Amino acid sequence: MGSSRALALFLLCALLPAPPISVSAALLFGGGKSAKAAGADMEWRPATATWYGEAEGDGSDGGACGYGTLVDVVPMKARVGSVSPVLFKDGEGCGACYKVKCLDRGICSRRAVTVIVTDECPGGLCAFGRTHFDLSGAAYSRMAVAGAGGRLRDRGQLNVVYRRTACKYGGKNIAFRVNEGSTNFWLSLLVEFEDGEGDIGSMQMKQANSVEWLDMRHVWGATWCLVRGPLVGPFSVRLTTLSARKTLTARDVIPRNWTPKATYTSRLNFQPSL
Repeated sequence: MGSSRALALFLLCALLPAPPISVSAALLFGGGKSAKAAGADMEWRPATATWYGEAEGDGSDGGACGYGTLVDVVPMKARVGSVSPVLFKDGEGCGACYKVKCLDRGICSRRAVTVIVTDECPGGLCAFGRTHFDLSGAAYSRMAVAGAGGRLRDRGQLNVVYRRTACKYGGKNIAFRVNEGSTNFWLSLLVEFEDGEGDIGSMQMKQANSVEWLDMRHVWGATWCLVRGPLVGPFSVRLTTLSARKTLTARDVIPRNWTPKATYTSRLNFQPSL
């Protein structure tokens, strides 16, 4: 199973077209600042919501973003959400955080629940350009007033409002998991625990003793890859957020003697704000 997934990732990475030099990448090479950053949309907007799994369950096991068992433990535990393609954005929306609240004052609390995009719901209520959240039972229940979680779940589908919110991972720094199957000629990375916007618009990597930043390709979910070699570590990684084009550089974060399936944690993170 693992080797099949690694082969699929490699083929996707190898067959994807080379990423163009985007505005954000050009800004990176020119100093990394943008005076016209769009920022995240902070307005409350209408959507619908359902729930899945156990009534008070934590939600999906893994999910399309590729976070795997991270969704089962704090800080993601019970905060995971599957979203429609409008918000999933072909995986570039992975890791983004939203506040969601329901509107029926007779049963809904005034507080919103915070969810992290970890999965995609491509069909049914999520199709045809709709904005939809399919939440864990625990997250869905938290939108209710005290003691009314069961009655709220019995509603099945709810009209809700949502807005972007800053991701806050409680003191954790950005980490990079080297995906299974990676070699000195093909490197695949999964990004974890990104504070602030949570999403990634572009990603570059620099080898040891080099001044060249190499554009990585977005494969799926929160996974990025590079086909080039032989690659020589340690590797520095530069991230640019999707919404506001904020940049961060983790220097020499992946050591020379890196190994597949290992996770390497940086010493920094974005500010936990939008």
